[in-house]
Amino acid sequence: MSELPVLDATDRRILGALLEKQTTVPATYPLTANALVSACNQSNNRDPVTDLDLPTVEQTARSLKERGLLRIVWAPTGRRTLKYHQVLDEHLGLDPDERAILTVLLLRGEQAPGELRTRTERLHPFADRHEVEECLARMAQRAEPLVRELERRPGQQDARWVHLLAPVDEQPTGSPSVAVDRDAVIAEGGEARDTRVRATYDAVATAYADQLADELAGLPFETWLLDRVATASAGGPVIEVGSGPGHVTAHLAALGADATGIDLSPAMVDEARRRFPDVGFEVDDLRRLGRPPTSAGWAAVLGWYSLIHLAASELPAAIAALTRPLAPGGWLVLAMHAGSEVRHLGEWFGRDVDLDVVLHDPAQVVRTVEAAGLVDVEWYLRGPLTGRGETTDRLYVLARRPD
Repeated sequence: MSELPVLDATDRRILGALLEKQTTVPATYPLTANALVSACNQSNNRDPVTDLDLPTVEQTARSLKERGLLRIVWAPTGRRTLKYHQVLDEHLGLDPDERAILTVLLLRGEQAPGELRTRTERLHPFADRHEVEECLARMAQRAEPLVRELERRPGQQDARWVHLLAPVDEQPTGSPSVAVDRDAVIAEGGEARDTRVRATYDAVATAYADQLADELAGLPFETWLLDRVATASAGGPVIEVGSGPGHVTAHLAALGADATGIDLSPAMVDEARRRFPDVGFEVDDLRRLGRPPTSAGWAAVLGWYSLIHLAASELPAAIAALTRPLAPGGWLVLAMHAGSEVRHLGEWFGRDVDLDVVLHDPAQVVRTVEAAGLVDVEWYLRGPLTGRGETTDRLYVLARRPD
């Protein structure tokens, strides 16, 4: 392996994008200059999202070519178009698993092993978190280390790793940090998490419903928002995914909406049916949402605090699943906890539970909604209502499927 190159932010984005596209879209690789600009600036799987222009990308690519990290080649067929091909993996002598991890670190910065496992799925099939940790250790033990484990900061659940192709900007010990491993909730796999979520809500269903079934009476903003949804649906079918004890679905139905609800917890569905017998509720998974039986699509889909147990890496697929069955002009409505932490509950409504609640980054949620193809995106952030015992900021997002 050659001496490690030192890369600035634009170098890292270009090489990371080329490494990614070489694996995920081999049929169109190497990339043209315009395709490389798009790959660098795409809104998903990038942190931060950039707005690099064509001259900047071309100039940086030439510099990387001079340093032996990139080749500029002619298209083998058709018009004689210049294309860009990275050779960083050859320069560093990367194994496939090392290549996948370095790609994601270049594109998204410091990350925990759980995040790296989920974000490398399309690049290399790590069997579990342990395999990721073994690969990181191997990369760190090279004669010229490629990665380094960062000191765990206050509020972090897991150690984070960073590549060494740029100076490491470490935060001083004891200073606040917003870094959080939102993928730690699926460290044991998504099915294990789903089992814990279902068991928790089954256990607390009655107490949960007793306390929260009439909560909208004290939530004027949320009531205003739901009234907008009922009006916008114009009598078309509306579904709440993760409907819990059914009070939000029932509120929409009382406003004249053709509303139904689904929930992962059978006990929650039983509570909803008992309390609101005139409204339809079924046990189902929001990630398998289909179209309504009597219409080509939903006029509105609500995820009202139903995505709060998903890892950050699961949000794009979940939001896409809720978007696909929308009718043209239909609305997606999300309510979430906002913040930079994962909260663990060991006791809830007087029961012993094992539940993680993910506080999501508002900007990332909005980017994910836009990446799903929705338009007219509105988002609202309100602080906690301490008189109600709230301790988190609340995020609300509305977006429309194009006509």
